[in-house]
Amino acid sequence: MLDQIRVVLVGTSHSGNIGSAARAMKVMGLSRMTLVAPQCDVDGQAIALAAGASDIANNARVVDTLEEAVADCGLVIGTSARSRTLEWPMLDARECGKKALSEAPSHPVAIVFGRERTGLTNEELQTCHYHVAIPANPDYSSLNLAMAVQTLCYELRMAWLESQAYQGESQVQDYPLNEELSRFYQHLEKVLTQTGFIRKQHPGMVMTKLRRLFNRARLESQELNILRGVLSSVEKGTQPTGASPSNKENS
Repeated sequence: MLDQIRVVLVGTSHSGNIGSAARAMKVMGLSRMTLVAPQCDVDGQAIALAAGASDIANNARVVDTLEEAVADCGLVIGTSARSRTLEWPMLDARECGKKALSEAPSHPVAIVFGRERTGLTNEELQTCHYHVAIPANPDYSSLNLAMAVQTLCYELRMAWLESQAYQGESQVQDYPLNEELSRFYQHLEKVLTQTGFIRKQHPGMVMTKLRRLFNRARLESQELNILRGVLSSVEKGTQPTGASPSNKENS
């Protein structure tokens, strides 16, 4: 199951952090790393700090956007150390490990880490189903990137070890992949705009709040298909009499 979990590093600027993160991963049995728009190369410093885990750093997948990195994932958890204006479903480190392991048998899972100085943007955090915060000492909560990776990888391993005793006892739910959710949100925004619920000139926070609602609900694949069917039905109902439907999206 651990090979279904990928560690995604966004905008990493220090190559040593890539190597140290690779070492943290390998010690805990994880092997899949993705780099999103890295600001450095996997250089000699990265290999030195990987200390035997250079295979993970050298084989890291490199992509341009977070959306590309998690498109095939059914669960995306983003690390966030700061409180946000818009609240999002939150996990602590232990809950993160258990949640990731419970879903890993059915689809890829991504744990996303942000930039060393600024973390993940609000837009990037909205790509995630959950946020995870490490409950560090509030008087000195400064964790560097590799430490954060190590902490969550440890929790993932502990959850994996615990799961071995219960393997095969429970059925996992079928959740949609992130790219399917993205198409749903695009479809939803299109229909809400067509019906006048969302005004193009003043879109406000409607879609952001709807994303939060559906992420909190954790739609299953069948439920998502039902909602896509509802949206298609609304689209059909808004067509002028005698007009043929435009390209209807597949559910």
